[in-house]
Amino acid sequence: MQLAAIHHRTESEDCFVIDNEHVRIRVHTAKNDIKQIVAHYTDNYMPTESDRTVELTKIGEGQVSDHWAATLQAPYHRLKYTLEITDQTGAKVIYGDRGFSDFNESNLLADSSYFKVPYLHEIDMTKTPSWVQDTVWYQIFPERFANGDKSNDPENVKPWNATDHPGREDFYGGDLQGVIDHLDYLKELGVSGIYFCPVFKAPSNHKYDTIDYLEIDPHFGDKDLFAKLVNEAHKRGLKIMLDAVFNHIGAESMQWQDVVENGEKSRFADWFHINSFPVEPYQAPTDKRKAPYETFAFEKSMPKLNTANPEVQDYLLNIATYWVKYFDIDAWRLDVANEVDHHFWQKFHDALVAIKPDFYIVGEIWHSARPWLNGDQFSGVMNYPYTLQIEDHFFHKRLSAKDLVEHLTDQLMLYRDNTNHAMMNMLDSHDTARILTVAGENQALALQALAFMLVQPGSPCIYYGTEMGMSGDNDPDCRKPMDWSKQGSPVWEMVHSLIAFRNEHATLGHGEIVMSVTENDLIKVKRVGKESICAYFNTTDHAIEFSGEAVLSQNLTAEKLESNGFAFVIE
Repeated sequence: MQLAAIHHRTESEDCFVIDNEHVRIRVHTAKNDIKQIVAHYTDNYMPTESDRTVELTKIGEGQVSDHWAATLQAPYHRLKYTLEITDQTGAKVIYGDRGFSDFNESNLLADSSYFKVPYLHEIDMTKTPSWVQDTVWYQIFPERFANGDKSNDPENVKPWNATDHPGREDFYGGDLQGVIDHLDYLKELGVSGIYFCPVFKAPSNHKYDTIDYLEIDPHFGDKDLFAKLVNEAHKRGLKIMLDAVFNHIGAESMQWQDVVENGEKSRFADWFHINSFPVEPYQAPTDKRKAPYETFAFEKSMPKLNTANPEVQDYLLNIATYWVKYFDIDAWRLDVANEVDHHFWQKFHDALVAIKPDFYIVGEIWHSARPWLNGDQFSGVMNYPYTLQIEDHFFHKRLSAKDLVEHLTDQLMLYRDNTNHAMMNMLDSHDTARILTVAGENQALALQALAFMLVQPGSPCIYYGTEMGMSGDNDPDCRKPMDWSKQGSPVWEMVHSLIAFRNEHATLGHGEIVMSVTENDLIKVKRVGKESICAYFNTTDHAIEFSGEAVLSQNLTAEKLESNGFAFVIE
């Protein structure tokens, strides 16, 4: 028995409160080393002789570990438990709060062997908004979605042309009226939430260099128009998520311009991370000198805010709550969230859920995000570490099918179940090349990867134009004007069908997941909830025999699943 490989941690993603009577536990062991794990558990104030037992289920295989889980019942809202572990040879040990001990009755009954959950506090349940796991998001880059009002077009606006390759400074005239004009389209497509890139006043086309967070950019419309958009979206059952750019502010903002003019005498000098005065001209840092001020990356037009300053905190929290109180938005997406301190995000979280308890907060974090996902900061994050591995297998072949399943299973073990269901999954966005381009213009392959993402735990997000088969390389090429000519095309119909299937089957939003590779090399994703759904994916270069009765499929012919094919089966 490989004791060094056995791992479990209380009050973490390995032991978390589901409700006031149930706790979910996970245990991790070396692959193929352990035959059985049994949890012995009871109330903290009851004798260990009163133990109940439950056998843990192996819920997946990772790169080096097997993952096991069970749900324990705690009728008095307290719990203690210890683990009886049996390896493949039949040898047993007890694993508890003080480590390993020999398996015998004395050790099994010793209270000191038990992990403790002192009380199942409601506040410890790391609640996530119940509506999120049933939501399919649609990301809109407002300047490129639709031009509904030419009267507010910027100067030198370019003609709407979906085949253009936009430059970084180009404008095409997209606005909020264009979104309002297409709300019925979004409802028809089947999405249930709109994630907007920034809409606040800013000089650029992308608006990540904010001038005024309390004003809609005049080239997009005004606050009255935005209020109309939110109301009309809500009438159609569409949630609204805005982009909070709180790591930095635009160089044209009043606050930064005061620093430029008044230097260290500016009342806003401590709003930023300033290393020296004057702050202009900006010089990028080198090994021998610091930049005069900190920025997002090395973008001189985006000075970084000092969120440890109470004035800055109050300023940003007022903005965050304003759009919820007066416009009833449903979610914030937090730009560069990992570069803002945890203390601020805790205040941010508390201020928002005090207004709207089911508010959704999702951070942009491109790496493991456990410190932000303990229930006191974010509901979820943009799940790049998860979805980029999907791309690594489907598009780049850097991972085998077995590698993909193992990597994704390990990723799911990083977070609590309800957190996994609240993660925001996407295969492309305004920051990345479009999936059709990454797929080498192979539309069947792009759709296969999209289908795979849609059966994963989490809240999926479709980038505008994916349903039209739009292509585009890295920023700014991924931000082309929307191609409205492809509505109703075969690609559109397949994306519509995939979204509809997810919407019609709650198991895909709520159910458990087990992933594996079949003997004939199909990737199998099984979701279990009110029903059992199995999705099969052929990512090989040859046809594979398939006998299941598919309710939705691609490249399924004559009882064979062709390359780039998938098949959904309800068991």
